[in-house]
Amino acid sequence: MKYERFEDLPVWQTAVEMGVKVYRLTEDRFFYQPGDLHDQLRRSSLSVSQNIAEGFERGSTAELLAFLYIARGSAGETRSALHFTSRFPEAGHLRSQISDCRALAESCSRQIRAWADELQNSDIKGQRHLNDQSRQQYQERQRAEAFQRHLDEILRRARPQDHSEAGRSEE
Repeated sequence: MKYERFEDLPVWQTAVEMGVKVYRLTEDRFFYQPGDLHDQLRRSSLSVSQNIAEGFERGSTAELLAFLYIARGSAGETRSALHFTSRFPEAGHLRSQISDCRALAESCSRQIRAWADELQNSDIKGQRHLNDQSRQQYQERQRAEAFQRHLDEILRRARPQDHSEAGRSEE
């Protein structure tokens, strides 16, 4: 699926949800004590969605990848701060909220990693680098792949015995 806007990206949506939950978590009195855990946790959680958005808007795959790795680092930083917080007995009443935030941060990391792996194997350098000829070649390749998938589906429907596990084991 091709996304036109960063707001439509599932990973960005997860990152925003995590940021909101972290902000709500840090409203608790536990975070209003000497030190900068409150601010650091807020900054790192907000950084995830911000870097995804900035990388997406840059227009090149190389820049997107760079910002995705920064976002992934921020998700790790958020998780680390949440682990740190959970070690304080005074934060025991926040255990459930901390766990929810940590799960969202882990989800962001996994999604970012999968996306980055896919981008690294892409032959497209990004929207900014597409000229008319490369755009046409890319679109033709995409149409050919879609047509092949369509043909495969027609064949599966026409001769299901050739494509089912039961049909293969009888051969």
